[in-house]
Amino acid sequence: MERTFAIIKPDAFAAGNAGKILARIYAEGFKVVGIKKLYMSKVEAEGFYYVHKERPFFGELTDFMSSCIVMTLEAEGAILKWRDLMGATNPAEAAEGTMRKEFGTSIGENATHGSDAPETAAFEIPYFFSGLELL
Repeated sequence: MERTFAIIKPDAFAAGNAGKILARIYAEGFKVVGIKKLYMSKVEAEGFYYVHKERPFFGELTDFMSSCIVMTLEAEGAILKWRDLMGATNPAEAAEGTMRKEFGTSIGENATHGSDAPETAAFEIPYFFSGLELL
């Protein structure tokens, strides 16, 4: 079994789509081994998204991330499976049936986040969860 990190972003949370997204996660066979609703401060968001520090969207991204749901998901091939379920970063280019196509409204407000590699998951999961918080 592999673990990946996932976020239901503030736009999807504010639009009332968190329950629908969670239902899809379970329906697609993921086990949720960690889940929290939280407020991410600007400083916490900057630390989390540090790899994008030099990108032009960094300030907007770190301002945007506030009330969200963070999760650790587990499944066979969880990283790729979650990325496939999320869809392309740009909801306009995402395939039908993906989370971002259904719930995203723009590249910046695209409903979900997920680790893109095992190394990324190894950083992202413990950023929000201690080992004692994961089932």
